[in-house]
Amino acid sequence: MSNINGKKIVLGITGSIAVYKSAELVRHLKKAGAIVKVAMTKNATWFVTPLTFETLSGNRVIEDMFSQPGTSIDHVSLGQESDCIVIAPATANFIGKIAHGIGDDFLSTLILAATAKILICPAMDKEMFKNSIVQSNILILKERGFIVMEPEEGMLASGAVGLGRFPDPLAIAEEIQCLLANKDLQGLKVLITAGPTIEFIDPVRMITNRSTGKMGYAIARAARRRGADVTLISGPTHLDPPKGIHMANVETAEEMRGAVMDHYKGKDVIIKAAAVSDYKPLNKAKEKWKKKAGKTIVEMIPTPDILEELGRNKGDITLVGFAAETTDHIANALGKIKKKNLDLIVLNDVSKDDRGFAAETNEVRMIDRKGNEEVVPLTSKDEVADKILDRIKYL
Repeated sequence: MSNINGKKIVLGITGSIAVYKSAELVRHLKKAGAIVKVAMTKNATWFVTPLTFETLSGNRVIEDMFSQPGTSIDHVSLGQESDCIVIAPATANFIGKIAHGIGDDFLSTLILAATAKILICPAMDKEMFKNSIVQSNILILKERGFIVMEPEEGMLASGAVGLGRFPDPLAIAEEIQCLLANKDLQGLKVLITAGPTIEFIDPVRMITNRSTGKMGYAIARAARRRGADVTLISGPTHLDPPKGIHMANVETAEEMRGAVMDHYKGKDVIIKAAAVSDYKPLNKAKEKWKKKAGKTIVEMIPTPDILEELGRNKGDITLVGFAAETTDHIANALGKIKKKNLDLIVLNDVSKDDRGFAAETNEVRMIDRKGNEEVVPLTSKDEVADKILDRIKYL
């Protein structure tokens, strides 16, 4: 279950061209089970009508303290009953007002009365964002305990390219989840590997596997959300890098080994979710092979067994491996625990289309070194990630 399920979130929207993206943010929050109430400044309503947000949130939109007869919405109680207040987008004008304690509309007075956690998501032109006055106001907010999410770099409404773009709504939703999560992994240093590796036959062709990295990335997001200091070593994927973690990108098994050996010391937990190639061509051709009649034989040699090497050198580190199997699942997993000195193995059957590689869902069986088993029924990979971390806590 999402950690924001049932949480009360106030989304404050100010007058920016990025307002339309806030509609997608509401959709993500509602999908995760949050109770969303929207408050808009007068200028925000010029860009998108309140009706849009009423429809998406299922709640009346608050526009002004005095313009809605018959309503009894109190900015004081709303600011204290909410679990989180998010200002997205936050204009330079609004940031300046709340930095200096000005409360001249519902949203700004809500901030003054709030005891909830507050997330600010600036969105403006690059010259405005880097203006020293704006930066000073942002610093004031940070010093007073506000969480400020950095804008993205990209094409802006003015046509310029630079820093100031409204963050991706899904990234904001993730930041909200992180803000409200139980920090039960605070202080833990966690190393996670994810994705496939590739081994080149020639400059064009390669050997790889079906791993997309989704499971490993889900674990990285969940661990960071719960307070861990996360390092993610990733093979080639099409996934966006999770926010707030240390990241290293690799391609081959040798590169994966090098990155793991560079980063594993000092970690409390290592989770090897990557699908590392077991073999590589003995020789990589310098030029593309040309098609010809008859058979072509590629001689293969084993790649380094990173998990086994970690098992020999792990010391007090909790070591977790994955087993993607199609037959003899439990026997293979138990053999891997013993051979590679694992504390826990996460077994999944990749012969089924709705779980494992490329799927959005997974069903896993976790087995520890004592033979204790726990089955996680088919569910989202985000849910599986939290279940894996829950199990690791008690090893």
